[in-house]
Amino acid sequence: MQTAEQKARIAETADWLKQGGIIPIVRGDFPAERVLEIGDVLLAAPILCMEVTMNTPGATELIALLRARYGEHMRIGAGTVRTVAQFDAAVAAGAQFTLSPSLVMGVVARAQERGILHIPGVFTASEAETAWQAGCPILKLFPADQGGPAYLKALRAPLDDVAFAPTGGVSAENAAAWRAAGAVALGVGSTLITGPQQTMADLIARARGLKKAWAG
Repeated sequence: MQTAEQKARIAETADWLKQGGIIPIVRGDFPAERVLEIGDVLLAAPILCMEVTMNTPGATELIALLRARYGEHMRIGAGTVRTVAQFDAAVAAGAQFTLSPSLVMGVVARAQERGILHIPGVFTASEAETAWQAGCPILKLFPADQGGPAYLKALRAPLDDVAFAPTGGVSAENAAAWRAAGAVALGVGSTLITGPQQTMADLIARARGLKKAWAG
């Protein structure tokens, strides 16, 4: 049974992500110094959260570094959390929210036990209904580029109370279309953080362009 404090923490994190609207994704072999530089640039944009996927080398160490650097100024999440063991490792490192590419009910249950926001990946109406009924306040529509904004709009016709964060193929060019289709946030990977060799000038330009597109 969740405590009132746990429920409030989950709700606060969900609201934080919705208010910001953009969830940048770090995936790949990034030096720790570069990940911290990315965090600084995102904070300046301002984009006040970021996700490090668990299949990124040294993911838990990077999450711990980001939490230590930003405290409560940013929300740091762990992505590609596919097992309870990965969830536990991510939270032990300091992750304030977690995301999965699919719906793993064991991870959903553990997250609720711990009072941590978990955003599972769904694609079909059945998966979305199952996750929503299980108490997940935000669902990751993945891979979003396989259906596009029109697919999200169709899903939300019967599931109009479900909060979706499309991930996969999201960019500044389609951000407004996703929002118009009903997205509450966007998971954005390589169209924002292109790789370890990306200049920080390019990143800030992309981040601000994405924020502007999302805000309309």
